[in-house]
Parts: sequence; structure tokens; C-alpha cells
Amino acid sequence: MSLEKHMDADVIVVGAGLAGLVATAELTNAGLRVLLVDQESEANLGGQAHWSLGGLFMVNTPEQRRMGIKDSPELAMQDWLGSAGFDRDVHDPAGEDFWGHRWAEAYVDFASGEKRSWLHGLGLRWVPLVGWAERGGYLADGHGNSVPRFHLTWGTGPGVVAPFEQAVRDAHDAGLVTFAFRHRVDRLEKSGGASTA
Repeated sequence: MSLEKHMDADVIVVGAGLAGLVATAELTNAGLRVLLVDQESEANLGGQAHWSLGGLFMVNTPEQRRMGIKDSPELAMQDWLGSAGFDRDVHDPAGEDFWGHRWAEAYVDFASGEKRSWLHGLGLRWVPLVGWAERGGYLADGHGNSVPRFHLTWGTGPGVVAPFEQAVRDAHDAGLVTFAFRHRVDRLEKSGGASTA
């Protein structure tokens, strides 16, 4: 089936997993029209996140403080760098690790800042015990997390997916989202360094 009739969109999002749903929800909140393409059927909206335990990486939260866990953005970044091993031109925009390093900094900033309140505003709540994921060796210069940062969402994976799925479905009903299930993207066409189709 051709997508030509659906091409009247401002943005094409490839993949209707959690990341695709979040991107689509944010884009439509800004008033943009989105074509959401996924290889699976509508029953699989949310992708693997639906089947996950629903644990979220957050830093220096009230849940951690109640448990006596001392965390900080600096410690989280040190843990991240201990696992990532960025060592190729992290300060040169043309360097191999530059954008990975920048993304890590931005994500730790988000996870220690607005992430919890943003998700809380969408209705997500967390079990009051913080667990380990990618547990490290208790030192902040080795692999993994040196403190617990795994915040389990009430409702597990479906609880994480629900507000974004609802926002995307509402945007669809408002004419801002077109779904293209059972489709796959096999190439991007570029012109002048930008994707055109």
C-alpha cells in the first residue's frame, strides 16, 4: 500500500514504540501534523515498552532521598561515562563521541530535572522503593550505576505507555496524526543534505 495519500504531514515519525509515541505527542502538542509509521499492527502500539517492567531512570528524586540514597547529576554523569567509555573527540563536533556525549549530558540533566515532574503531570506514579538496573560495582568510575536509580512505575509498562498512547489517539481524532501500520521504511531520500521523502 502506498503512503502517497498520507504524505501531507509536517513530520514523519518512524516507529510507534514509546519513543515514537512521545515524539508524536510532543509534535502534535506543538500543532504539527504527523505521519506515524510502524511495521507492526495497531494492537502493538507502544512496542516493547508495553511489555516492560516500567522502570525509569531518574536522578536525585524524593523516592531516593526517602531511602537515604545520595544521588546527584554529577554522580549520574560519572556513572554514565564509566559505562560509555567515550574517548573519541568528545569536544569536537566532528568527533565520533561528541554527539553521544552531548546526548548523555542532556539526558542526565533531564533525568535529574524536569523528567519526574513532567511525567507526574501526565499521571505517572512510582512505587516508593528504588531498585537497581545496570548495577555497578559501587564505585562511580566503573561500569553501571553506583546507586539505585530504577523507579518502577505503578502499572508497569502499560502505565508508562498509557498517557502517550492516549495523547496520540486524541491527536489522531483531531486530525493531527495519520497512522500507517504494517508499513516499513526502507530508505530516506535526500536533497541538499536534508531528507525530502
